[in-house]
Amino acid sequence: MPELPEVEVTRRGVAPHIEGRVVRAVVLRREGLRWPFPPELPRLLAGRKVLGTGRRGKYLLIHFDHGTLIIHLGMSGHLRVLAPGIAPEKHDHFDLEVEGPGGRQVLRMKDPRRFGAVLWHDAADGALEHHVLLRELGVEPLEAGFSGKLLYDQTRQRSAPVKQVLLAGDIVVGVGNIYASESLFRAGINPKLPARRISLARYEKLAQAVREVLAEAIVQGGSTLRDFIAVNGQSGYFQQTYFVYDRTGVPCRVCAAPIRQIKQGQRSTFYCVNCQK
Repeated sequence: MPELPEVEVTRRGVAPHIEGRVVRAVVLRREGLRWPFPPELPRLLAGRKVLGTGRRGKYLLIHFDHGTLIIHLGMSGHLRVLAPGIAPEKHDHFDLEVEGPGGRQVLRMKDPRRFGAVLWHDAADGALEHHVLLRELGVEPLEAGFSGKLLYDQTRQRSAPVKQVLLAGDIVVGVGNIYASESLFRAGINPKLPARRISLARYEKLAQAVREVLAEAIVQGGSTLRDFIAVNGQSGYFQQTYFVYDRTGVPCRVCAAPIRQIKQGQRSTFYCVNCQK
């Protein structure tokens, strides 16, 4: 599933092609994906200018003066910017056609597994942060509110493994399975360790590791394991620098011990028993 870096890479790729441009058409090729498409989208957006783009966790946001389009890539979704007139393929479910100084362009969403989403939050319904999908999300890991002290303060009563706490998204948002494993390795913390047993000093190290890992992944275009590609059609290459994720049995890049794989919450966790105490 695309994680925070992949969504941010997508946002940065999309922004120059749609920001400041006027929507000329919206095409819905099915009733919906994970949830139904708002059927009124073509009427709501036609003739409206895109004011800007944003991201909240793994949700891509496209802002208008009367509301925000919320896009989630699901497990297999990605966005492409295309010239108008290119015929849609089997799994191309949504088009946003815009026009600006450079002519018309189409923002097209492909989602073979259909776990993604295209939703609308109307400004009349209140602040965007109160939307049902966004209101319970934790702080953004690349913004000033995220720190080791936050992690420490919020985990004093948490007996769950620290990896599960990172994935929960209520303290810090967007640190998915890949980047949680990589961050815990960089911080030298065993993913099975109960969150409440980790000291403030170690949480400071973990917070820094999370920031570094996510920032590096964004610079490298994210990770491409199966379905994700960027807006320009290129694959990310952060997976080439993994230390633990998807490296079961391979010697650790630091100590040469074989990387171990376990299941936590029905997801695979990868770690080095020597480097992560």
